[in-house]
Amino acid sequence: MLYNMTSQEEQLSIVRNKIDQLDAKIQDLISQRAQCAMEVARIKMQYLENDAEQPVYYRPEREAQVLRKVKDRNLAAGEKAVLSDDEMARLFREIMSACLALEHRMTVAYLGPEGTYTESAALKHFGGSVKTVSVSGIDEVFREVESGAVNYGVVPVENSTEGMVNQTMDLFVSTTAKICGEVHLPIHHNLLSFADDLSKINKIYSHQQSLAQCRGWLSANMLGVECIAKPSNAEAARCALEDDRAAAIAGITAAEKYGLPVLVKNIEDETHNTTRFLVLGLESAQQKIHASGRDKTSLLLSVRNSPGALYSLLAPFRNHNVSMTRVESRPSRLGMGDYVFYIDIEGHIEDKNVSAALHEVKHQASMLKILGSYPRAVI
Repeated sequence: MLYNMTSQEEQLSIVRNKIDQLDAKIQDLISQRAQCAMEVARIKMQYLENDAEQPVYYRPEREAQVLRKVKDRNLAAGEKAVLSDDEMARLFREIMSACLALEHRMTVAYLGPEGTYTESAALKHFGGSVKTVSVSGIDEVFREVESGAVNYGVVPVENSTEGMVNQTMDLFVSTTAKICGEVHLPIHHNLLSFADDLSKINKIYSHQQSLAQCRGWLSANMLGVECIAKPSNAEAARCALEDDRAAAIAGITAAEKYGLPVLVKNIEDETHNTTRFLVLGLESAQQKIHASGRDKTSLLLSVRNSPGALYSLLAPFRNHNVSMTRVESRPSRLGMGDYVFYIDIEGHIEDKNVSAALHEVKHQASMLKILGSYPRAVI
């Protein structure tokens, strides 16, 4: 028995020594990468035309291409790739975030308070080295971006269960902000409470969409318990902190931030529940998002009310082999029966077929607003 134990310790020692050696190499390579990032910043500053001009530090298309290469290499490694493609990409995202912060630490506004899914989406897209700014409303995220108070903003736009976020869509009609990225975040709802048994809970706080997404579980397990809607799941978690007989429906981030125990995990009715978020920024002559190879373009369109008008409006996409991934209508607020159409298409405005289609659409539409061309979500 003693021999086997000694043998195990010897084997573990060999493996741990190898890990230490690899860690030293990884750390050295990360430092070299960080030095390259600083060299990039130096070169950008060197070629500025005037002192007032600001260099472009964040290139969404470049980051998307790097992360895709990471996933492609992981896939090509076959059985040697122990970590999943997404997990490997997330590791590189954090390295890229830390390196970018050496050039410029970006500020990102999100729908708060701390612990919301929108904060999780912002950190998933930009990594943990950005400075996040919590604001109280989706409209405030737009205003912070438009005023230049922050570099970027993150807002929810679509849930796979509940559909489009109407407030976000409506704000695109008048905003000067541009879409420069998207985030797909799997949504897992948890019941958080200091109560140690479901029978002791007499009220549940959550955002109205989360309550709707957990309707089946609530009916089966918490029938008769009062459900109280809050502006966000993070706010719901804060309310549950103050009452031992209350619970909140929220994500694991809110549980960690507010110190609430997870009583029941994953109570959402749809296991593939996902929310899509959009990254907002301001476009300038120096900062245009070029094609990354796998892109989307978002548009707002309106058309005069006449027979076949909508068909004529959309026909150029078919004629130029442009795939539409989303078509939603919203009241224009200009009069009864007057609508604008929110449309997502595959491709970038620099692509020849997309450019040709939009040229034709412009002549059919009473209003065409390009909300942005940006890389499709990578992780």
